[in-house]
Amino acid sequence: MEGHKKVAVFCILQCDNQFLLLERNKEPNPGKLVPVGGKLDPYETPLNAVIRETKEETGIDIISPQFCGMLTETSPSPYNWVSYIYLARINYLPAPWCDEGTLHWINILDLETLNTPATDFHIYKYVAAGEKFMFDAVFDADLNMVSMYEELKGLQIR
Repeated sequence: MEGHKKVAVFCILQCDNQFLLLERNKEPNPGKLVPVGGKLDPYETPLNAVIRETKEETGIDIISPQFCGMLTETSPSPYNWVSYIYLARINYLPAPWCDEGTLHWINILDLETLNTPATDFHIYKYVAAGEKFMFDAVFDADLNMVSMYEELKGLQIR
């Protein structure tokens, strides 16, 4: 239903100074690097959803994903989300096959220069620093980010 927020989970998979990210091949964010994840099923907790989505998209079993924060995205279009963001530390393995795009190991220092959604670099920065966050991002009808606010610190990001 238009105007209602969809609920999703995302898992940033980390090995040392690298994140395993998905270069999406479909909407939303085609061609951009994002964490693995997806929508919650009815009666599913965010924790169970992030474990399930990570397994479905990578084949990787994560045991104790760490909750990092939340991202709320608001726009006058049907793109409206509330996302729970998790981190799971894993051992290195070759990037597995994924039917939603191509998985790549990305050095944390390279994230600022890569094709990611406008919100994500800020998420990675907080996750790498071990800081919890609660981001509110507002977009225009063309999905250009208009503003981003971090509620826990009371900080205007953009």
